[in-house]
Amino acid sequence: MGHIADLIEEFILKQLAGELKEATVLQRNDLAEELNCAPSQISYVLSTRFTVERGFIVESRRGAGGFVRIVRIPVQRYIFEDAAKQVMAEVQPETVENVITQLRSHGLLSNREAELMLQFFRVTQDRLGAVERARVLRALLLKLADFS
Repeated sequence: MGHIADLIEEFILKQLAGELKEATVLQRNDLAEELNCAPSQISYVLSTRFTVERGFIVESRRGAGGFVRIVRIPVQRYIFEDAAKQVMAEVQPETVENVITQLRSHGLLSNREAELMLQFFRVTQDRLGAVERARVLRALLLKLADFS
């Protein structure tokens, strides 16, 4: 089922990308007709390649008027929110730098964003206490979550 599964996955991903949305709604039978495959092959791809672990939620309704809704989970948002929750009440400059560096190394911050954040914390290092530093870092992470 490899080749047709790849085509189905590619088609669905293009639908998501083309709509520039986090969700798309498809008719299983129409999609099967368009790709010249069985509806069960669509179901197979949805259950194996559009999983929560891969960043998707699939809602499926069978029968007349049935549909498939595929929602892309905004994973970056959850990572930034989780990082903000993990920031302790007081944060040392080294910790701030480690958090920013880790987010950048995982592709969650651009080089520009990371450098701006690092520069801000370096410039304010002597002016911000550990509590204020933690508050600012949490606020920045939550703002980044808003843009994810």
